[in-house]
Amino acid sequence: MIKMKKKAVKVETKTSKLSDTEQVLEYIKKSKHILKNELEIVRNIILGANKKITEHIKWNAPSFCFNGDDRITFNLSKKDCIQLIFHRGAKVKEVKGDKPMLDDTTGLLIWASNDRAIAKFFSAQEINEKKEKLKKIVKQWIKITTE
Repeated sequence: MIKMKKKAVKVETKTSKLSDTEQVLEYIKKSKHILKNELEIVRNIILGANKKITEHIKWNAPSFCFNGDDRITFNLSKKDCIQLIFHRGAKVKEVKGDKPMLDDTTGLLIWASNDRAIAKFFSAQEINEKKEKLKKIVKQWIKITTE
């Protein structure tokens, strides 16, 4: 009897990496946040505010970019609300003056510093009521942070 060595055959399967948008959609699909549906509503408002806004996962949450720079990121650590962080990227950048860099006429923003603000949403009804204000703030934020 002849003994034959079994040769291990490695089968390679091609797995395509998910696009940034696909990663965001997968993140939302798997999210256990109580306001998961509201997360999708806010996402669509942000993406609809400017066709050049892109998205990806950053800091373990959906984040929105303009010209490749992160500008708005979800903070989903609170269970009762969705928070949007308006910022100018991960690195600290110099800001002239000590006033908030944007005159928020909508009343949506809570200023954490003169170049970082937070918007909070607690329900789909509130988001729908403030949809136009959010869209306005997103447009203004993109404009002011890219000048």
